[in-house]
Amino acid sequence: MKIVCIGRNYQEHIKELNNVKPDKPLFFIKPDNALLNNKTEMYLPDFSNDIHYELEVVVKIDKVGKHISEKFAHKYYSQVGVGLDFTARDLQADCKAKGLPWEIAKGFDHSAPVGEFLPKEKFDLNKLNFSLKNNGETIQKGNTSDMITSLDEFISYVSQYITLKKGDLIFTGTPAGVGQVKIGDHFTAYLEDKKLLDLKIK
Repeated sequence: MKIVCIGRNYQEHIKELNNVKPDKPLFFIKPDNALLNNKTEMYLPDFSNDIHYELEVVVKIDKVGKHISEKFAHKYYSQVGVGLDFTARDLQADCKAKGLPWEIAKGFDHSAPVGEFLPKEKFDLNKLNFSLKNNGETIQKGNTSDMITSLDEFISYVSQYITLKKGDLIFTGTPAGVGQVKIGDHFTAYLEDKKLLDLKIK
């Protein structure tokens, strides 16, 4: 399996990092070793002093697809959840400054915690509220209606280049409000009012 992530998919997040809005969907891939599936603890790596959390809605692909038409994209997933795209911001900034790829900042071990998945029929994916709390305080929230590229548009786009396979995860981008992860943080993430992820940082 692979983890395909949409970058810069919420306008306010683009602004907070002083990035430029892409003229077409931007994506990157995390390897399978990045997945931290339904675990309750995560240890901060020692190679970065600035790991950031990025809350994202995640869908799980459940059949093989290539050159998928947007109107049929919804047939390729049936479950939705939430995940954290952990990013080594200091390593990413160094790579960007040198014009280098930044997989080192995104694809490290356990950089993609995900929680429980639920049937997509439980939600309206076009206007879905999602939120992140740290030690009980809401620190990030978004709504999928604010996506620059919708989920189905993105699945169609990325499938023109990369075959999607059963078990692949699509991280759909983060809204504004990202911040630094610290030892002692206790993250809980929600779709609407349903808590799907519970993670303590060691």
